[in-house]
Amino acid sequence: MTSTREQRVDIAIIGGGLVGASLGCALARRIEQMGLSMAVIEAAPLDRQLAEPWQPSFDARASAIACGSARHFETLGVWHAMAEMAAPIRTIHVSERGRLGATRMRAAELGVEALGYVIPNAWMGRVLHGRLGELPLAWHCPATVEEIEPLAEGHRLRLSDGGELQAGLTVLADGGRSGLKERLGIESRERPYDQVALIASVEVSRPHGGVAYERFTPEGPIALLPLQGQAMELVWTHERGQEERRLALSDGDFLAELQRAFGDRAGHFRRVGRRNAYPLSLITARETVRPGLAVLGNAAHSLHPVAGQGFNLALRGVMDLVAAIEAGSERDEWLGSPAVLQDFEARRDSDRHDVIRFSDGLIRLFGLDNPLLSHARAAGLMGLNLVGPLRRTLARRAMGLER
Repeated sequence: MTSTREQRVDIAIIGGGLVGASLGCALARRIEQMGLSMAVIEAAPLDRQLAEPWQPSFDARASAIACGSARHFETLGVWHAMAEMAAPIRTIHVSERGRLGATRMRAAELGVEALGYVIPNAWMGRVLHGRLGELPLAWHCPATVEEIEPLAEGHRLRLSDGGELQAGLTVLADGGRSGLKERLGIESRERPYDQVALIASVEVSRPHGGVAYERFTPEGPIALLPLQGQAMELVWTHERGQEERRLALSDGDFLAELQRAFGDRAGHFRRVGRRNAYPLSLITARETVRPGLAVLGNAAHSLHPVAGQGFNLALRGVMDLVAAIEAGSERDEWLGSPAVLQDFEARRDSDRHDVIRFSDGLIRLFGLDNPLLSHARAAGLMGLNLVGPLRRTLARRAMGLER
């Protein structure tokens, strides 16, 4: 991919992963029809991925995409391709081990085809990058930002590939891994959960029927998300340090322990792929906007995976930033102006606050080992299953259809 020594662009996106690529696709109309200039800086090489035929992998990481997110991708013109590898979630089953209480949310109750979809991350990236490849934008890949300097209207970026950009709006969508937030003096609040998510693909003995399970156990939540065929994505939360023993188990012993912890609702677990573990914390940036700068995705907020809302929240942030940019353009504002970014922040504030509070509250509620509270949780799950309107409201919010 090409690099240019000096270039003036309207927008520079730092990070070409799912969030940064989604933003590029969301701005496609302005790029193609209105001459918006954009550069994408990505540390990982992408050429080879796009050139090779798609090879599905049993070990591929996947993400749950809410119904509302699928609709956003449809407006971007990429959903038809994404849907080729998407497994629909038709029912969400929530329960607590050792208690009778459970609740089920069904797509049919909401009058939709699916509550959401589970898609391999690599396939989503392939589709988004394919769309970006059709646009007249500047790729700096592989490249990193060596220096970032605030200007009167924007930022100057010096890149590891020798390029230099002057951007009216710089978007930090690198997942917070580059250290740029810290170099810019943007602090983050971090609340460690002292938990680790063990993630793997598992195969079950019978068709899953599009059911996603959230099972709360004394050891931590277990989520199973439907994939194509009879595979499911496992997210098993452990207390920090407790995951090491299970990572070292043989496949047979691991599946036996999973069976005992989860039960037989999904059938018998008969195959497991490569196991990976990731520490869990609630991380929120203290600033998500500055003149000429916006922070998106995990760089802005990293959530516990228990509610499956992280990427969906990030995608709504992408769409809100685009809406703020378009509204600012109608007022002849420069893309990185304080007015544009304050508009973006106002659009995001309540949604971000509500989702973070819900996700954090859920893990803390079910993480408390108290007999009286356990009975209350069970009663709450049973009551929620009986009260249709309340259950439907919760489902529509989880689907990204209400904010």
